[in-house]
Amino acid sequence: MSTTQLPEPSPQDESRPTSANWGQERRLEFLDFRLRWDHFFNRSDLTAHFGISVPQASLDIAKYTQLAPENLLYDRSSRIYRATSAYQTAIGDTSPHRYLDDALACRRGLLDQRDTYLGWVPPIGSVPVLNRFIDGDTLDKLVNAIRYREMVQITYQSDRDALPVERIISPHSFGYDGFRWHVRAYCTLRNDYRDFVLGRILNIARSDQEGLDSSLDSCWNNILRLELVPSPLLPEGNRRAVELEYQMKDGRIEIQCRQALLYYMLKQLGLGPFKMEAIERQQIVLNNEDEITPYISTIFSAR
Repeated sequence: MSTTQLPEPSPQDESRPTSANWGQERRLEFLDFRLRWDHFFNRSDLTAHFGISVPQASLDIAKYTQLAPENLLYDRSSRIYRATSAYQTAIGDTSPHRYLDDALACRRGLLDQRDTYLGWVPPIGSVPVLNRFIDGDTLDKLVNAIRYREMVQITYQSDRDALPVERIISPHSFGYDGFRWHVRAYCTLRNDYRDFVLGRILNIARSDQEGLDSSLDSCWNNILRLELVPSPLLPEGNRRAVELEYQMKDGRIEIQCRQALLYYMLKQLGLGPFKMEAIERQQIVLNNEDEITPYISTIFSAR
């Protein structure tokens, strides 16, 4: 089993443009995004969105045309630049996930449309999300504890204890299970690494003790390979639909997951111990369950 750590965010490249050139790079990304999803743009889109002059907008469009000449044509009758059938992403993220994530965030009020590259947002309905409480001061102290490798003292209400318990923890990372945030930390009370839900931390204070190195958390650093395939019980047409939806190749797809997050991954996908009781409704199955089973027992014992 692989123990290669997932790549961490790289520090900012000091050689990356940060002033005028960086501003133009953002504007070129904007043009590329608008071509991809609106299929056109004009100078006023640039001037309105970025608050730049018309001459600067013309320079940006000229730069984009130089960068990706096959992507656009100027429509003199409408005075707009249209995407060609040969359009290919030239700069930035124009993925469907980026488009839908931004559009959903706008509809939910999490983003102002002016803070995105979206020109028009289609009607979107979504399942309501229950926001989990996160205290700002708690998050601030945890971020600093992780940054400067310090321990903190917390009062924590677990779902196993009737009353809150005082703990001293050494946090090193945040985790998100798709529904709620937790902090990954060494707990001196349990003498092991645990996940602490942010909304269940009642009080937090700095500790004089130095934090532990995150490399000591073997479950966090151990990366597991999960091989997913359509359920063999599905009819052929259903299996093909599943393969298309999950972009499977040769009828399978592999994903990586930290051992410490395996519980949440299996629960979200309904795999392993979370298999659906109605087996005919199970769309995907874990093809390498024999490899993963030893880790399943450890994640339940640690909870």
